[in-house]
Parts: sequence; C-alpha cells; structure tokens
Amino acid sequence: MVEQAVLGWKEYELELLRDNNDNVIIICSIENFDPMGIHTGDSITVAPAMTLSDRCYQDMRNQAIKMMRAIGNFAGGCNVQFSVNPADEAIIAIEINPRVSRSSALASKATGYPIAKIAAKLAIGYNLDEIENQITKTTSAYFEPTLDYVIVKIPRWNFDKFKGANRELGLQMKSVGEVMGIGRSFIEALQKACQSLEIGRAGLGADGRQSRNLEEIMHSLEHPSWDRLFHIYDALSLGVPIESVRKATKIDRWFLNQIMEVVNMEAELRRYSLNNIPEEFFFALKQKGFSDTQIAHILGVVTEEDVYQRRKALGIRRVYKMVDTCAAEFPAKTPYYYSTYEGENESIVSDKKKIIVLGSGPNRIGQGIEFDYSCVHGLLAAKESGFEAIMINCNPETVSTDFNMADKLYFEPVYWEHVREIIEMEKPYGVIVQLGGQTALKMAEKMHQHGIKIIGTSFDNMDIAEDRGRFSDLLRDLDIPYPLYGVAESAEEAIEVAHKVGYPVLVRPSYVLGGQGMSIVINDEDLEKAVVSLLKNLPGNRVLIDHFLDRAAEAESDSISDGDDVHIVGMMEHIEPAGIHSGDSYAVLPAFDLSDSAIAQMEEYTVKIAKALNVLGLLNIQFAIKNDKVYVIEANPRASRTVPFIAKAYDVPYINIAAKCMLGVAKLKDFTIERKLWGYAIKEPVFSFDKFPEVSKELGPEMKSTGESIRFIPNLQDPYFRNLYKEKSMYLSR
Repeated sequence: MVEQAVLGWKEYELELLRDNNDNVIIICSIENFDPMGIHTGDSITVAPAMTLSDRCYQDMRNQAIKMMRAIGNFAGGCNVQFSVNPADEAIIAIEINPRVSRSSALASKATGYPIAKIAAKLAIGYNLDEIENQITKTTSAYFEPTLDYVIVKIPRWNFDKFKGANRELGLQMKSVGEVMGIGRSFIEALQKACQSLEIGRAGLGADGRQSRNLEEIMHSLEHPSWDRLFHIYDALSLGVPIESVRKATKIDRWFLNQIMEVVNMEAELRRYSLNNIPEEFFFALKQKGFSDTQIAHILGVVTEEDVYQRRKALGIRRVYKMVDTCAAEFPAKTPYYYSTYEGENESIVSDKKKIIVLGSGPNRIGQGIEFDYSCVHGLLAAKESGFEAIMINCNPETVSTDFNMADKLYFEPVYWEHVREIIEMEKPYGVIVQLGGQTALKMAEKMHQHGIKIIGTSFDNMDIAEDRGRFSDLLRDLDIPYPLYGVAESAEEAIEVAHKVGYPVLVRPSYVLGGQGMSIVINDEDLEKAVVSLLKNLPGNRVLIDHFLDRAAEAESDSISDGDDVHIVGMMEHIEPAGIHSGDSYAVLPAFDLSDSAIAQMEEYTVKIAKALNVLGLLNIQFAIKNDKVYVIEANPRASRTVPFIAKAYDVPYINIAAKCMLGVAKLKDFTIERKLWGYAIKEPVFSFDKFPEVSKELGPEMKSTGESIRFIPNLQDPYFRNLYKEKSMYLSR
C-alpha cells in the first residue's frame, strides 16, 4: 500500500463498544504525546485527550461511530486511530480494529470500565443496558466513563540487552512493556509514570541523571529514542526555547508548556533551604509529582528521609482518590485508588488483618508476566486465608491491576516513597515481596530498616542469596560444590582473581537481574574491558569472577519450604549447556538426561540450602553438572520465572500453596499434591530479533528472550525433542 505520509501530525485513539441494538458508546479517548511516525506501542499516551478542541473531538467521535457501523453488523469492542493536522485540525482515519487492542487494557485500567469483559457479553447477545456497571453495581454499562484525573502511559524498553540495536523509534514497535501513572494533572501522572519505569529515575528530572550535552540533547529530540522525554526536560532546563523543542519534536506546545512549568518550579525551589520552603509551595511541588528524592537532590544538602520528615511535620501527606468511572456522581463499590495531594482521603482503612502484595512493575526482559501470575495467586491465597488482600502495582497490562482481583488496589509506582505511605496508612500485618520479582525484592531492605514485617523468608537470608559472594561462602560452609570465585573492585583485582580461579571465567555484578551485564571471557584483555564497563555502569558495585564450567549441563529445581519441610516442586533440565541464560534455554520437565546420582545430589543440595537460608516460601536453585558432579550456580528464595510453568505443566497450584505456607496458615503436610503430567513439558523461549536486525542472535549469559511458551510431548522419541537434543549434543562436543 502507498499512503499519504502524515508524519508529525497528532495521533489519537478512541475505544468503542457496540451492542446488538446498534447502541455505541465511547469508553475513552487517548492522545499520543508523540506525533505520528512513532508506533503507538512506543509512544507516551495520555487519557483523556488533552489538546483536542471540542469541535474536533465531536467530529472524531462521529467518524469513529460511522466507521464501526460500516464494517459489519457485530457486537463487541473496537479501536479506531486518527491523525489530526495540528495546523487546521483536519482529521484522517488511520485504522480501525474491530476487536480489543493493546490500548483496550490501558483504557480499561484508565477508566475502571472492563472493556474485554463487557465486549464478551455483548458478543454473546447481551445489550449494554442489560449489563451491570462493575464499579457502581447500581447503574448499567450503558454509559460513557467520566475521568476527573489524568492517565499517562510510558513504554519500557530494553535496548541494553541488544548491543548494536538501532535505538531510534519509528513505525515498528520496540518496547517490551509499559507503566501507567494516575494523577490529578498531566504532570503529576507523568512524574509518577517516570518513577514507575525502574530505570533509576526519581521523576522526570532533577535527580542527578540529567544530560548537559546540548548537541546530544538536540540530536535526541530530532531522533527519538527511549530517553527523549527526559531530554526534553534537559533542553528546557538549559534554556532551549519551547518553540525550538516543538519544531524538533513536533510535540504539541501544550505538553511542552507543562514540562516547562516543572523546570520553573525546580528553579524556584533552588532559592530555598529545606526548613524555609513556604508550605504552599511545598504542597504545590508534591501536587506536581515531585518525589522527595528530587526535592532532596535540588536542595543539595539533605536526604530523601529529611524531606519526608519535614513534609510530614507540615502535614503534607498523600490522600487516595477512587477510580469510579463517573467522577463521583454515583458511589463506587470497587476499591481502586490512586494517590494525590488534596484534602479528602477516599480510602477507608478497615480493621481487618491485611496483607500487601508488591507487584512486579513493568514487563521487561528478565522479568515478565510470570511474576504477575505469582502476585495474582498470592492475592487469592491471602483472601482465601481470611486476610484483606491489598495490591500495589503500576502495570496496566497485567491481571494484578484488575480492580476486582484484590480487596484493594493501589495503582501506584512500586517506588519506596509511594509504598511507604500506603503501608503507614493501611498498617498491614505484613508485606509479601517474594512474588514480584526484583521489583518487589529491592524494597525489602528499606522495609527491614523501617521495621516493616516481611512475609516469608527474611531480608537477611534473601540478601545472602542475592549477594553472590555471601552465597558462595554459605555453600562452602555447607560443603556444597560451586565454581571457584573471587570478588574484585578494579580491573587489576579481577585479573588476579581470574588467574587464581582459572579461565574461562564468568564476569557479573554482585547483584544482577536477567543476566544483566554478565559475560564469559577467556583472557586478561577481554576481562579488563568487561570489568571496566561494569564498574562504569555500576559505580560502587563489586564484580564477581566465577570459574566457568565449560561444556557442563545445566538444570534447576524449584521448591517450597514451610520452615520445617521442603517439597521439590519440579526439576528441569536445560537443552542448552551452562553459559546460556536459563531464560533463553529450552528446558524439559522432568529431567531427561541426568543420572540418578546427579538428581539425588540436586535434591540433597536443595533441601540443605532451603534449611540453611531458613526459606519460608519459594526457592529456585540453578545447577551445573559436569562429569556427574553437581555444582550450585545460584539460588533465589523467591518466585521464579519457572514456577508458573511447572504449576501449569503439573496442574498443581504451587504459588497458592507457597503463599499459604508463607502466611503461616498452612503446612506442606496439609496439602495433597498430585502431579498430572503425562510425558514431558518443554519450556520454549520466544525471541524478538526480527525487531532488531542489527543485533547478534548468539545467546550467552545475558538474557534476550521476551517471552516463552509450553509444549507437551508424549516421550523422548518425539521428533521435535530429538532435534533439540541434537543441538545440545553439538554444543557439548565443541
């Protein structure tokens, strides 16, 4: 197809529903912060639309309804995308999707209107006026939601995993996840979304991560990548005129004016010290989404804790507002909240015993939907055990942020400042950090320091497992084999360690997620480059140097401990040898090529480690097997990527069982566990290399897959399995 190019025009989406009586409603309008030319999945989006005139919006509505009616007599959901000429508001329809879309989940979470659920009911014959409004429980679904807040979605990219990738955004989607912020203003929602991304930013700017290189900034504005939003802030901070930024980016001037307001507030804050900030201005800063960390950075001489204590003394605290679909016109029955700074707090704290589950934040390589699965089943287990289950998460793509999944949902960044204030208000019995992957785990130390009860394995024992050096010392004390290792804080020390443990060596940060920064090196020169690169990107961190077990097989175990007994959930053997990240490996359940001796060693070491770490809940251990000797590579006392796979393969609700053990309401002996797997289950990684043609497809210790699937085979003679096994044999013979 050859079409008119509308690059630089504004982009909008409407989410519609239609019933069998031809009633049509518009659920949500969504405006792209980025102009046409960047895929919607890679665009920052805002709901409701911010810069549309009423005339243009009504025209767009009419066109969308006309298009939906013209493509057939069907009932259900529909997504329509438009481009609008910023000069004269001329509208051109881009596409129509007579189905739910990627934006439907965002629109559902933005409005509280369950689009997919209602669309399914419409498809089987219900009409809109016959379906109950899921939020109010007293009105029908035949209404258009009204928003008295603003939603901002920011995509999450993982370019660091794809060395050499073209990072410029365009017509092909490259993001791997997204976050959503809710606020009373665009800027508040934008700053909260920035805090949710988990890229080390404390907000939109003012956090020590700004660029001062004007040439680099202007290039970024004209050639958008993942960090263009932050470079807009940097450009305005350096005095680049708004009009110059608009010409370079084609972003609507209204959005740029909003960002400029934040830049001006930062400049004004620099005139004060912490103790003489006017209370009204302090309140205004928080209303605009400034985090305590940002304020501390701007003031230059105080800590985040100092800022928190000062505003607490002034009575400046978050309140929580309800997402109710109707701007409080009708009372809502569903407890779905976001925070802001106003007078009235709409979140009523009950006197029930509460459990908070921390979510897994944005999907990215190394941490995806598997952890959300775990969070959801943890919530269900808490509810079944009689607790009030509370969810904190910021990912609009996930089931955990469905408003009817938890007893209470806080759609907030999984960011210490936000989490802390929810905990202080709700006063839970405890917090579960074990199910939300690294996102939740990184909160454990702060909670430990503030005396907040962590449900399950203690912080110190989790820290032993996370810190590769401490963990290796534990293995030594338990007389469990592990690869020789050493710790280095400089390239010179690393070379000394490598000579001691012997090449090849595996180089990695002391704390690591998804194999980030890991590499296998075979000589001093490569080692020096690897260590210098790591220390540059991870200042203050130590580098771990392990002897790499060349041509070893790899396997892993998942287990549950109730504090007394240990149950091994499953043992998986990888098709690929050690050296390829477990997330990128094909893995078979149960093990298919390990000796009875190796399996017995794995079982013994699993029980030993679980007891030594006083694990309460889940534990994943990865092994390397060479010459029938089993070495422990690492242990993770938390939910793993593989537990959901094993639970589905065996048809056993392992997360539910583990959560109830963690909560102390049950022991392993209380459950009858019956595995139902006939044959073998294979975990198949899924890659997105077609999005990054410049990137090497060679696999290694750093994870590159973006998802996985499951395949069942009846026996080991299955042709599919034989081909995979042949690949393994080729690897091991090299």
